Amino acid sequence: MAIDINKMKARKSALENRGGQKSSFWRPQDGEQTIRIVPTADGDPFKDYWFHYNVGSNPGFLSPYRNFNEADPLNDFVRQLFNEGTEESIKQAKNLMARQRFFSPVLVRGEEDQGVRLWGYGKTVYEQLLNLVLNPEYGDITDVETGTDLSLHYGKPAGASYPQTKLVPRRRSSPLCDDAVGGDERCTELLENIPDFDAIFERKTPAEVGTMLDAYLLGETADTVATELTQTTTTAATTTDTASSVDAAFSELMGT
Repeated sequence: MAIDINKMKARKSALENRGGQKSSFWRPQDGEQTIRIVPTADGDPFKDYWFHYNVGSNPGFLSPYRNFNEADPLNDFVRQLFNEGTEESIKQAKNLMARQRFFSPVLVRGEEDQGVRLWGYGKTVYEQLLNLVLNPEYGDITDVETGTDLSLHYGKPAGASYPQTKLVPRRRSSPLCDDAVGGDERCTELLENIPDFDAIFERKTPAEVGTMLDAYLLGETADTVATELTQTTTTAATTTDTASSVDAAFSELMGT
């Protein structure tokens, strides 16, 4: 029997999706886009996870404690910082504490060929979505046949510090996949290839988190020592010798 080219294309697409997060995630662009939240097998298209950020150069990673109730050296360190109660320790604790992020599988209109992707958003958008799905006038907005597309307006209003997201449901319901998208056959394919929430994010062990925390604290210590050394050298030096003295102090500290 000859090779089924369509199956080979599907395998290649699945491999590319597993190869990195870029093809599995969607981020709104400035302006207006239309999306459809896709139904999930468990009936809950809203997933939430807790992430730690700002630990050195490491990207955000899942909090072992907040997500899995496991030992978490970073969570313990954050609690310690809060308990110290100083302005600086509380500021550092807030910078390192786990933050909640929400995700839903979406089909972006006009980009159906890219399949179902995961859309990440914050608490404000999550509240908008909950109010919408609990509104009896709309029913199940994820329903394959009678669901509702959402107009998503994204951008930074004048005077605002951060971009804002506003969701407006379409006036009429619509099928997830009409003939232009590919009909029922395409719908089945899309629903079978929703990115796996539990596998998409890298899960760190408590030991790995401890190693990252140690590296981060060593970096903090080096910065603190460098700052103190600079201040001492600057105070002791004359005005004309300040710059060269500071450079020499940093060179000695860093071994260069």
